Amino acid sequence: MEPLHIVLMTPEIPGNTGNVGRLAVGVGAQLHLVRPLGFDLSEKAVRRAGIDHWSQVDLVVHDSAEAFFEWANDRRVHLFSARGAKPYTQLNVQKGDVLVFGPESVGLPQEMVDRYGAWSIPMPGEIRSLNLSNAVAVVTYHALQTTHANLF
Repeated sequence: MEPLHIVLMTPEIPGNTGNVGRLAVGVGAQLHLVRPLGFDLSEKAVRRAGIDHWSQVDLVVHDSAEAFFEWANDRRVHLFSARGAKPYTQLNVQKGDVLVFGPESVGLPQEMVDRYGAWSIPMPGEIRSLNLSNAVAVVTYHALQTTHANLF
């Protein structure tokens, strides 16, 4: 069965990536990282960031956004941005879908959002966005709910 794919475009903070990696292991998703990365993926650096489960992550690293989109060409790709037009709760995720999140400091480039469209996590409070790993968790569990994954 095709796993859910979680993609971090040019992630900047190793702790967030570690949290998303832990989530991916916990739900059986494949984690994709798109270069350039804001940190080192060496075992020493990963261990220093407290990512003790990293060896269990089903990890794919893409050398560029272009390489990633070439890989994703025939897949259903869903981008998530604070500038997204529709709330993520209206998204019906299917097994094998690809969930794409941008870097912590700036999110996905506007050109990418314009080209592919994007979903958002509504923020009724006085913040512009959630922490990256929290946003990934919110959307991933929604994806599991809509694909009727049996977690228990």
